[in-house]
Amino acid sequence: MSEKTISPGVKMALEYGPIILFFVGYTLLKDRMFTVGGTEYSGFIAVTAMFIPLLAIVTFVQWRLIRHVSKMQIVTLVLVTGFGGLSIWLNDERFFKMKPTMIYLLFAGVLGFGLLRGQSYLESVMDQMLPLERVGWMILTKRLALFFVFLAVANEAIWRSLSTDTWVTFKTFGLPLCTFAFFASQAGVFSKYGIAEEDAEGDPNA
Repeated sequence: MSEKTISPGVKMALEYGPIILFFVGYTLLKDRMFTVGGTEYSGFIAVTAMFIPLLAIVTFVQWRLIRHVSKMQIVTLVLVTGFGGLSIWLNDERFFKMKPTMIYLLFAGVLGFGLLRGQSYLESVMDQMLPLERVGWMILTKRLALFFVFLAVANEAIWRSLSTDTWVTFKTFGLPLCTFAFFASQAGVFSKYGIAEEDAEGDPNA
């Protein structure tokens, strides 16, 4: 079944809606305690418990709308479920805070493995959205792998040394802004190695 398209607004809502709702939920419930089965849980754990099924629902909705979910989204959902589940089960918020670190290290490792094989796995994911010459993909992949390592280190430093409020704010707003800034900073690569749309589709007379 072919992949469908959705409006940019719906796409943005699906991508950023869950994390914004996590931020709102945490802001509303962070000072409350909940007792379940004789065990007290903080507002952070309660919001984590709500975030996991929310992300699963959003992922399913995306699949229903466009009949496609990227491998990165699936891996993210699995790690959110795993680390979020550990936080709930062990009543320890540290596991959920470690989740972004694991995600970014995994992505960096996958991209790095591809580079060692002389391949850009990023190209196979983003080629239709961003046509580049092969050398451009290799440069961008190397830089993105290093950027993921930076984000992993930043996440560890923030959740281990600063308050939960600061970490939630960083996760909600800091990480997306860092990602936007990274791709904006790669304008030179896009300009130098970008392929015109008609060239990317191929010349039928060639």
